[in-house]
Formats: sequence, C-alpha cells, structure tokens
Amino acid sequence: MKKIIITSDAPAPIGPYNQAVLVGNTLYTSGQIALNPATMELVLDDIETETKQVMENMKAVLAAAEMTYENVVKTTIFIMDMNDFAKINGVYGSYFNESTAPARETVQVAGLPKGVNVEISMIAVK
Repeated sequence: MKKIIITSDAPAPIGPYNQAVLVGNTLYTSGQIALNPATMELVLDDIETETKQVMENMKAVLAAAEMTYENVVKTTIFIMDMNDFAKINGVYGSYFNESTAPARETVQVAGLPKGVNVEISMIAVK
C-alpha cells in the first residue's frame, strides 16, 4: 500500500506526480528543483543558492514523512554542467554526516525542468 506525501513547505508538483510516495518504511521522492514553495518562483541567483533551495525543499518533503537526512539511503543528482559539481557537492555535503552519507550518483544532463541547473531526488528508509 502506498501513501502519498505532500507538504506546502515544498513546491507543489508541476505535473502529474507527487512530492513523494511512502511504501512501507521506504520513501521515494520526486526530484526537487529550486522553486521557492511560498512564491513558486525559481531561486537561481547562483549555483550554491540554487542547490540550497533544492536541499531545503527536500528537507521539507522528508519532514512531511517524519524523516530527516539521516534516513536517506540513496540520492541522484542531475546537473546541467559538471563544472558546477564542486560547488553543488559543497552545499549538498553540508546536509549529511559524511560517515553515514547515502549512496549517490551524479549525472550531467542535456536539460532540466524550467531551465534549472540542478535537480535532486532521494530514497529514504525509516
């Protein structure tokens, strides 16, 4: 049985999907981009600010499922430019304890929704 997770503290979906789905003790999140949930405006000042907004959005989705970044077991990072990897990684890494950080892959892509530079999805387990 799946439970739909939704919170007003993260951007509302912009298509036919939900912010996250909980199946048993496992949470599967949709990718988050740098939309400010209050205004639904993009936060694209610089790559660090953009990544921080993505991570804050994901933090809100995790909280709605009564989880934190400590519950995350796998992440996928999609980026437009691999030259931004170090800056994205610096912000991303600040949300995790390095000794218990999740598995991860990072891929450069040809395009992302709304022309953003980074999108991140996660799997978390209670």
